[in-house]
Amino acid sequence: MARRLVGTLLAAIAALGVTTAPAQAAVDYTGIVKLSNCSGSLVRLPNSTAADKALVLTNGHCFQLMKAGQVVVNRPDGREFTLLNSSGSPFPTKLKATKLLYATMTGTDAALYQLNTTYGQIQQQYGSRALELSASHPVAKTDIRVVSGYWKKIYSCQIDGFVHQLKEADWTWRDSLRYTSSCNTIGGTSGSPIIDNVSGKVVGVNNTGNESGERCTMNNPCEVDAAGNVTVRKGINYGQQTFDFVACFRPGTTLDLSLPGCKVAKP
Repeated sequence: MARRLVGTLLAAIAALGVTTAPAQAAVDYTGIVKLSNCSGSLVRLPNSTAADKALVLTNGHCFQLMKAGQVVVNRPDGREFTLLNSSGSPFPTKLKATKLLYATMTGTDAALYQLNTTYGQIQQQYGSRALELSASHPVAKTDIRVVSGYWKKIYSCQIDGFVHQLKEADWTWRDSLRYTSSCNTIGGTSGSPIIDNVSGKVVGVNNTGNESGERCTMNNPCEVDAAGNVTVRKGINYGQQTFDFVACFRPGTTLDLSLPGCKVAKP
């Protein structure tokens, strides 16, 4: 997971070129953002309107390496994001947050920033739309794309299955998405949206992978089933589902963790 935080060497490599999606891909870079250390996406809820303040989704560890059990809610934050157009080229002006709406590495590894602009303003200024968060649990064998704004690269694979518990160092994530091997994500892809290639909706956020075959250590998550059996899959990568967040918002992208059905970790 920490390997997804990118250093200067990776940044230098990124500057050498841009990798674009295959021509036949249904998913492109629309709604994708680049962070200083990670990837992310401009997202909307199923009932969001043009007048709502826009949201950016990434990983909790792209905010900071958080302690197990730590949840941050409604913290002022002026972080900036580079929005990409459909072909992966950056727009000249950046999106800016007003607050970190939510961040945790407990149960999931996700962060949501609220911007100072609305979906309608972004559409008018950039001609870009936000990606919709799916309100449904995804299914195995779904064709997905993991879209990295940092690397400007699109990974294509399927959901191989779901992990009861994914453990890495001090963190435990539940019902994680396991990819088939062709999604061999690397450092800098943290926070990339996992997009259903048919619906175009976001079903998760990319966050980690087992690098060297170690068991449950940093950068080497292990799978734990309901009976407590541990499985290590070297070279396999994972993401966290995002449908749970849909039940945690009132109209106007107003976060309310007390809503019925909101199951994400609470402070």
